[in-house]
Amino acid sequence: MFRMFQTIVHPGSGVGLRPCNSNIMVTNMRQFQVLSVGLLALIVVIAAAACVPTEPPKPQELAIPKPIEGNTGAYLSPYTSDGVLAKWVDKAVGAETGAAIGQAAGTMVGQKAMEQIPFVGGFLGAELGKRAGREIAIQASGGMEFIKETSDLSFDKIEDLAVYMYAKHGSSEHYQNALTATMGIYPELKESYFGILQQAPRATPGQASGTQSEQTPDQKPGQAAKKKI
Repeated sequence: MFRMFQTIVHPGSGVGLRPCNSNIMVTNMRQFQVLSVGLLALIVVIAAAACVPTEPPKPQELAIPKPIEGNTGAYLSPYTSDGVLAKWVDKAVGAETGAAIGQAAGTMVGQKAMEQIPFVGGFLGAELGKRAGREIAIQASGGMEFIKETSDLSFDKIEDLAVYMYAKHGSSEHYQNALTATMGIYPELKESYFGILQQAPRATPGQASGTQSEQTPDQKPGQAAKKKI
C-alpha cells in the first residue's frame, strides 16, 4: 500500500519526509465531498428556480397598443374593430381546417395534425418546418388575400399585436381560437408570446381596464379614452 508523505524542514539538518496523518487526509476529503455536493445542490436549485415561469400579468394590467385602422400593417389582427373574430379565424378553426391541411400536406398528415392543434410548432411545425407550417396555416385560413380582406385592424410590430390581443380580448371565450389561428400565420408569435406579455408596458392608474382602454393619438397619458359614438 502506498503511504502519503509530506515535506518537513529540520533546522540545520536539511529537508526530510514524514508520513502524513491518514485520519486528517480522510477528514479533509470528506469535508471536500460534502462541500462539493452542497454546492452542486445549490446550483441545481438556482437553475430550477430560474426555469420556473412566473404568472403572466392580467389582461387589465396592460396598456393597450393602438391598432392601425385597416390592413396595411405587417401583422393582421384576428379581431375586427367590432370586437368579433375575423372570418379568416373562423375558417382556420372551423370544420374546413382539417380538409385544408389535408390538401396541403396529405390526408394522413392532415389527420395527425388535427390531433396536435395548434398545428404550427406541433407535428407539422416539427416535420415540415416553420415556413411550410405557416403556408399550410395560411391556406387553412383561406389564403393571404382572404385574410387581408377580412381584417380591418393591423399592427407594425408583433409585440403590439400580442399585447393588444391579450389585453383587450384575453378574457373572452374564443381567445384561444384567435391565438391559435394567429400563431399559425405568424409562427414567431408562438416563440415570443409569453416573454412579450411579461415585458409589456403596464396600464397607468388613470387608464380604464384592459377591455376598454385604447389611447387615441390626441389623448394624453392617464386621460380617459373618449367614448365612441
